[in-house]
Amino acid sequence: MQKLGLHQQQQQKLSPQQIQFIKLLQVPTAELESRVEEELESNPALEEGQNEEVPTAETTSESDSPQEGEQESPTQEEGDQQDEIDIRDYLRDDDYASYKTQSDNGDDEEEDREMPVAGASSLQESLLSQLGYLGLDDRKSAIGRQLIGSIEGDGYIRRPLESIVNDLAFSQGIDTTVAETEAILSLIHGFDPAGIAARDLKECLLLQLQRMDDEKDVDVIVAIRILKECYEEFTRKHYDKILKKLDLDDEQYIRDAIELIIRLNPKPGGDASGGLARTQVIIPDFMLANNNGTLEVALNSRNAPELKISKAYLEMFKAYDKGDKKDKKLKEAVTFVKQKLDAAKWFIDAIRQRQHTLLRTMQAIVEFQHEYFLEGDETKLRPMILKDIAGMIGMDISTVSRVASSKYVQTDFGVFPLKYFFSEGIATDSGEEVSSREVKHIIRELVEAEDKSKPLSDEKLEELLKEKGYNIARRTVAKYREQLQIPVARLRREL
Repeated sequence: MQKLGLHQQQQQKLSPQQIQFIKLLQVPTAELESRVEEELESNPALEEGQNEEVPTAETTSESDSPQEGEQESPTQEEGDQQDEIDIRDYLRDDDYASYKTQSDNGDDEEEDREMPVAGASSLQESLLSQLGYLGLDDRKSAIGRQLIGSIEGDGYIRRPLESIVNDLAFSQGIDTTVAETEAILSLIHGFDPAGIAARDLKECLLLQLQRMDDEKDVDVIVAIRILKECYEEFTRKHYDKILKKLDLDDEQYIRDAIELIIRLNPKPGGDASGGLARTQVIIPDFMLANNNGTLEVALNSRNAPELKISKAYLEMFKAYDKGDKKDKKLKEAVTFVKQKLDAAKWFIDAIRQRQHTLLRTMQAIVEFQHEYFLEGDETKLRPMILKDIAGMIGMDISTVSRVASSKYVQTDFGVFPLKYFFSEGIATDSGEEVSSREVKHIIRELVEAEDKSKPLSDEKLEELLKEKGYNIARRTVAKYREQLQIPVARLRREL
């Protein structure tokens, strides 16, 4: 039996200001400019501008930064429904003027200038151009274009030739065979870059070696034999089996041939795809400088857009204050203006809170990892988790997580993502806790110094680490090795 009843319960919900702040906090510096441009286009009450007085982001207090799960009272409660509007709320535009957080040591115009991008033809354009030089008839040219269109970004054709033949029949009405299609594919194999349009790695490497076979070089001949006759053994680094199978007496032949093979390009399309791929440029969100032992943190100047509330909209609001407040059309116009002014104030305030939160979080990270930032020695990284920084700055863990996501810092020894400085702790024999970064650094050093003819197994690495005082299990060693992108011992073996 269904019943109707009234129940009261408390719920925590994020205000529109908090949601806007959270979204802006996650945005990296590289995307902030486009986000500001979007807001400027959608809100005419928001303008770019610069005042003589330039307050800094330090004016925001800790409580101004909303945290997930915490409710703060909104600045305007049901403002759109109020008949009486205080114009003084909008006359303090100086409080929302532009502000910078980095000293003006350089030329701002120079920083804002975009780097020129060199023009380059795409991989397919280059291949189609080479196809035109062959002087093929229309039928064969169409097959060639279909094959080139099937080449993936790394330079391989992974689609079966049977499927390409079917595509030609259905889409272009060309009745061909696999043999004819393969004959035209062999012509494309002669295009630049070498190894293009291969169907697997083995064919790709062989195509490159065959280009070098004009002078009958011994290393090239042996390398071709290794790929054709001992490809499985080569991928597994079973060099003793290769020697036996090829019936070679001198190991030097195998060593030189394998050295030649590993210098070949496994992705021939990668170098020629400039027209299709864009280079990702990392723009650091923070600048860290070591000034005679004093670590100074600054925000990238791009984090401080110069924004203010439109004076034209303020004048419109003033006109309402002097007009007839009972006029329905005028009230509707003022309601619209007030919404835009509110949105502009909230956005500028969110930008300010973003700057303040970013700076406080980075300063806490520098304080926690002070010894590391002085020298850049990876072994001096302390174990650090999100909770540590959240406790230092008095904010929620989720806020720190959003700051650490997709943010970078420029130091005297490189540009690093903030996530780089967070790591779990490993216990030593002395009871001290060290960062997993330090353990990874030692694993890398052990692998680099190992005898490549007898590489260290994970079990041996575990033993060596325990000798150094690090209590770590073999499975953890394997996990760290994989994170360092170091192959297993068998694949590190060399002659």
